[in-house]
Amino acid sequence: MQDSDNNKFWETKKLEEMSQEEWESLCDGCALCCYRKIIDGYLFWKKILNTKVACNLLDCKTCRCMDYDNRFSRQGECIKLDRKKIKKFKWLPKTCAYRLLSENKPLPSWHPLVTGKPDSALDSGICITDGINENEAEDWYDYIIGEVK
Repeated sequence: MQDSDNNKFWETKKLEEMSQEEWESLCDGCALCCYRKIIDGYLFWKKILNTKVACNLLDCKTCRCMDYDNRFSRQGECIKLDRKKIKKFKWLPKTCAYRLLSENKPLPSWHPLVTGKPDSALDSGICITDGINENEAEDWYDYIIGEVK
């Protein structure tokens, strides 16, 4: 998707200037935000841990939401990314376009907007393809894969 000047809109516009279509197209489809996090610790010793436990609406093989249009009503924990609050979402992966652009960093070379291929995140190996849906996981601590940095 490009703007009328044939420029890459993500390089010329601020997040708050983007249309809804442009905003939505920033999502690379990695689905890393659809995996559950564990908040471990207390006060200053608190850390966020990533798991391989996915939202029940996520198809863990294709990394696609099975009911994207209704995700907020079906999954109360699904968080809508608000462009006014995006800087507060430090839990997003370091590769997430929303986080990168809010930190004035470029999109990765594998991003679908850069490659023109919708499945380039999956093809790049950035996605978790051996996840488990939360209704199948007994103890999320068994599926910790690292700390959010």
